[in-house]
Amino acid sequence: MALTGKLRSWNDERGFGFIAPRDGGRELFVHISALPRDGSRPTVGETVTYELGRGKDGRPQAVNVYREALGRPSTYPRSPSRSTAVGRRSPIGALIGFVIVVVIGAYGYSQYQRHAARLAPAAALPAAEAVIAEPVVGGYRCDGRTHCSQMTSCSEAKFFLKNCPGTQMDGNHAGVPCEQQWCTSFLSK
Repeated sequence: MALTGKLRSWNDERGFGFIAPRDGGRELFVHISALPRDGSRPTVGETVTYELGRGKDGRPQAVNVYREALGRPSTYPRSPSRSTAVGRRSPIGALIGFVIVVVIGAYGYSQYQRHAARLAPAAALPAAEAVIAEPVVGGYRCDGRTHCSQMTSCSEAKFFLKNCPGTQMDGNHAGVPCEQQWCTSFLSK
């Protein structure tokens, strides 16, 4: 709704002034951004037409102002949005923005989890599992046993002595393992 008043004061250096409404009442603040950008400056005492809006501080102020002497302009400077003119922001808009941020965050987190899951199996293997298992020869394989008390036969002890590093089963270094326990005769195989 267009209202009419007179420009009572204008501070050209700071770009604002006050309008006295034609119907009386308190003077309204007017900022230079509410006037058309036509290169001219308002003059104290001239008649202006304006709409009532609210400033950033929530107080009433004149918006979409034009000088009657120059006529109504074809375009205004950036006019305040409806929510700014009323002095409130829509809680629905804030809620929609919040939901969008949450959805984007959830999507990003799921992508991160998917990427981390692809990397986890390789990183989670303990060092013992990472060692390539040796082939089974004669039914035996090197599995970390190194002492005679861990063997079940002479042939197993001989396999470990011959094929597995770090075994400690040939106490006298005669080439026959576990002589006291499993390989009691030199001829046993």
